[in-house]
Amino acid sequence: MPILLFLLDTSASMNQRTYLGTTYLDVAKGAVEVFMKLRARDPASRGDRYMLVTFDDPPYGVKAGWKENHATFMCELKNLQASGLTTLGHALRTAFDLLNLNRLVSGIDNYGQGRNPFFLEPSVIITITDGNKLTHSSGVLATHRCFYSVCRHSIA
Repeated sequence: MPILLFLLDTSASMNQRTYLGTTYLDVAKGAVEVFMKLRARDPASRGDRYMLVTFDDPPYGVKAGWKENHATFMCELKNLQASGLTTLGHALRTAFDLLNLNRLVSGIDNYGQGRNPFFLEPSVIITITDGNKLTHSSGVLATHRCFYSVCRHSIA
């Protein structure tokens, strides 16, 4: 039963319009919807659990948890609004905290008692952002397009 966590950028920069007139946030919502439809065709996806997390401050960033049904997930996805800052670091931390909490609740991790290696629950974080300037508590980062290259080089 894999967990697919969608981390959507809901900063104000996602209100920018494409050449077709749709906002970046609408494009991101469409990408998630298409992914869900294509994934539903696969028979192996019956046990999938989905989470929807945004860049909003905790706890408001969690829009749909892993126990929500498909209808709630889609309703929350359609109701997303873009406002605020691009706080990718805080959003990723929230996503990893939620996944760790799920591992603790499901019994995969037993802190202080060892780990159960025979339990396997893959988790995937799918982040959709426009890549505009990232912000944090001390201001705006000067380099804004380096995140992809850093991740690409650290994986290779």
